[in-house]
Amino acid sequence: MIRSLFFAPANRHDLLAKFPRFQADCYAIDLEDGTPPGQKEEARGHLGVAVTLLRGLNIHGLIYVRVNEPGSFHYLRDIEAACNCDIDGLILPKIERVEHLFPMVHVIERVEADTPGRRRIGIMGGIESMQGVIRAVELCAAHPRLTSVYFGAEDFASDIGARRTARGDEVLYARSQTVLAARANNLIAIDQAVVEIRDDQRCRDDAEQGRDMGYQGKICVVPRQVEISNEVFAPTPSEVEEARALVSAYKDACDRGLGTIDYQGKMIDGPLLKRAQATLALAAQIEARRQA
Repeated sequence: MIRSLFFAPANRHDLLAKFPRFQADCYAIDLEDGTPPGQKEEARGHLGVAVTLLRGLNIHGLIYVRVNEPGSFHYLRDIEAACNCDIDGLILPKIERVEHLFPMVHVIERVEADTPGRRRIGIMGGIESMQGVIRAVELCAAHPRLTSVYFGAEDFASDIGARRTARGDEVLYARSQTVLAARANNLIAIDQAVVEIRDDQRCRDDAEQGRDMGYQGKICVVPRQVEISNEVFAPTPSEVEEARALVSAYKDACDRGLGTIDYQGKMIDGPLLKRAQATLALAAQIEARRQA
């Protein structure tokens, strides 16, 4: 469950220390875009301090580290440093080829083998370029370590030379391709960021659209967006109640030998049952997180 993916720069430990206030499902310590080039090496050197700080604050969300893009001077160094910290996962930005995953997988498996009992390290990939979108299906099926992907609309638009618009038609195909590739491979799909940081309604509308497309969470760049994303990507009380009633009605019908029923004017069969069951499962996850 990653309804909200909240980023903060790796070089700003003062901002990282505020993570517990915001109740994100996943916190990302950003060595890539969020950290200025001249401070990347120092931020990497103090990464263990940052992670230890967060673990000491007993945050309930996942802790990931976003490394610099494949092929960069910092890429392998970032992976080594991050894997030697007590993290839940690594974020691989701008993934375009399956082989971009191999160095990361190799280091993770070596570190886990050398440190029995440590938490398993997952990988989140960033689909945010023309080549990434073109190969999205192949990339999402590349390795079991890959558990989630996000769509980076701003980088993608820059890559194709598109102007960003309020409607977002320029990224609609890529946004759709990414969520389809992710869900086809049972990966968590995380929607694009909204960079208009003072426009809550814009964020909410975009999140609602993303949820309708099949995304399960959203990139968040300011704390208020975490609240909005957690709300939008969670079932409402009425949706939970309707799902519970639908599952009960379908079970009763199956007990009577019926595979399709008329429920409140809708024809209910297997696909709608599956959707209702997914709603109840997500609601249970959210409640478990709340009580933790």
